[in-house]
Amino acid sequence: MNYFDELITLLQEEQQFDRLQHENLLLKSSLNERRMQGVTWFPIQITDTELGRGDYLSVNLNRTNHYEVEHKFRFGMPVCLFSNHDPDRDRIEGIISAINRDGMRISFRVDELPEWSRRGKLGVDLLFDEYSYREMFNALEKGKELSRNAKQGSFVRRLIGEEVIPTESIGKFYEHPSLNTGQNKAIQQLLEASTVALLHGPPGTGKTTTLVQAVRALLKQYNKQVLVVAPSNTAVDLLTERLDAAGVAVTRIGNPVKVSENLQELTLDAKIDRHPANKDIKTLQKQVRTYTEMAQKYKRNFGKAEREQRKALFDEAHRIRKDVDKIQDFISADVLDKSQVITATLVGSNHEVIRNRSYETVIIDEAAQALEPACWIPILKAHRLILAGDHNQLPPTVKSSRVSNHGLSHTLFEKLVDHNPQLVSLLDVQYRMNEQIMEYPSAALYNGLLRADSTVAQWSLAVDTEPVLFIDTAGAGFEETESDGAIFNLGEAHFIKAHLNDHIGAWKASLSLNESLSIGVIAPYRKQATLLKEVLDGEDALRPFNDLIKIQTIDSFQGQEKDVIYISLTRSNAEQQIGFLSDVRRMNVAMTRAKKKLLVIGDSATIGSHPFYREFIAYTESIGHYHSVWEWDISAI
Repeated sequence: MNYFDELITLLQEEQQFDRLQHENLLLKSSLNERRMQGVTWFPIQITDTELGRGDYLSVNLNRTNHYEVEHKFRFGMPVCLFSNHDPDRDRIEGIISAINRDGMRISFRVDELPEWSRRGKLGVDLLFDEYSYREMFNALEKGKELSRNAKQGSFVRRLIGEEVIPTESIGKFYEHPSLNTGQNKAIQQLLEASTVALLHGPPGTGKTTTLVQAVRALLKQYNKQVLVVAPSNTAVDLLTERLDAAGVAVTRIGNPVKVSENLQELTLDAKIDRHPANKDIKTLQKQVRTYTEMAQKYKRNFGKAEREQRKALFDEAHRIRKDVDKIQDFISADVLDKSQVITATLVGSNHEVIRNRSYETVIIDEAAQALEPACWIPILKAHRLILAGDHNQLPPTVKSSRVSNHGLSHTLFEKLVDHNPQLVSLLDVQYRMNEQIMEYPSAALYNGLLRADSTVAQWSLAVDTEPVLFIDTAGAGFEETESDGAIFNLGEAHFIKAHLNDHIGAWKASLSLNESLSIGVIAPYRKQATLLKEVLDGEDALRPFNDLIKIQTIDSFQGQEKDVIYISLTRSNAEQQIGFLSDVRRMNVAMTRAKKKLLVIGDSATIGSHPFYREFIAYTESIGHYHSVWEWDISAI
């Protein structure tokens, strides 16, 4: 089967599964369940409406409750506005054109909202995202077609392994005083690559710092615009802010998830608003609003003359709006042409405002977490490609459980690393964790190549002598429980509560005035993380320290770091079943979140059957940091 045909087949399976899962959620879940899943806002409050770009009605709205729920609404996703008066009939679909934590702007292809929008309470449902799949399928079809082109397809054929990727040397050595030797060598290799370069950045090794300096070096060497993308909005936001702080003229396409004034100022919309020519737009938009409001004053029971007058008013509003669109197109092109770097998500790289642009260099960060079909969207805009990531951390999210679809978990980054090791630059100095915390992940997953920088190698809590330890619960009766497919371990949760009670006060008291303490409590299973939150939040003695403690699943914790990390492995059963703990990439993420102290709590009789955990336990024994839970008084647990 053709390389791209195989990807298309895998993506079709994923789309089918994803659509069915989403439809079941919307159809079979109650309104409150959908709200708690982050796919529905109800009730909402409309704050403003105006005729927007392309004759779309632009509606601003806010959610009015459940602010603590992390929603799944994102820029460009399809949504449905509904009324609880008749939710099956009173519905209208639109597209999110702006989004933040508690508000969004939706574009509807109508002149005004329907009459039912003034009855009952309104809500918004997140619909299945056909757009992203359509963009991925289109990219795969274009890649397939291009790979067959004798002259123009060489770049694609090299990436899919049908042609050899040449390696070249420009005979220069890049050196930046704030970077270490490995980082400087990596940037040198990125500059020399004619087709593709791979930046492998293990936890804490300064991958983002290296990428930012690499972008500056690329701009200096080629003096051509660079496209920087990533699979998540969070990763794009981080790169955008860091590039701006480094003095690079960067424009963010789409709306950032991170709500900060500086980041908002870097978006294309904000730059259009500040453009000198925008004053003409403001004047014209005021006229559009005037004509629209006059048209909307007409009631439904009017005669032919009133109907014609209403139509004339809307027609005039649309005519002026087209003039606004032309000016916005000019301003948008001017802003983008003056940008050294454009940042976007993988799918956002084909946003209509930049769809027809191509780039000397495209950089994909977090490439080891990116679905390959999505990567081809920006890749087809590139003359040369840089992929950055770490395939020893969490893989991309693949929702389908079909065995064949595991192929989507095998990323383009991994394929290129496997077949072209000469293209890989490994960042080997980490700046996050005590060397004892680093040592086992380094040996197990990075061939022992990681080194701790002298600034962090020995750091620890002042009253602590064990930066890493394993607490073995074997024989303590801390058995796992399964309920409706969810796994949790009450014994481990209560032990962590007791251990925190015993130590958090001393840890906090040992800090100097300008020091802070941060603690992460993480688990592989969502139900266990929820249980831990209930148990710890309900402990009166820990209440003064609530702001110091963050409780999440391992997957949610990727990209974060804390002084102290507790890991509740959760699994404890006679059958030695460990589920997805067998994916050691997840445990690599968990262990490498800790800066000064790592505590792993688990049942050696269950997890010890797996070589990764057996060797970790042996490592803690070798440094004298293995403990049995029986060393504590567990009678009250």
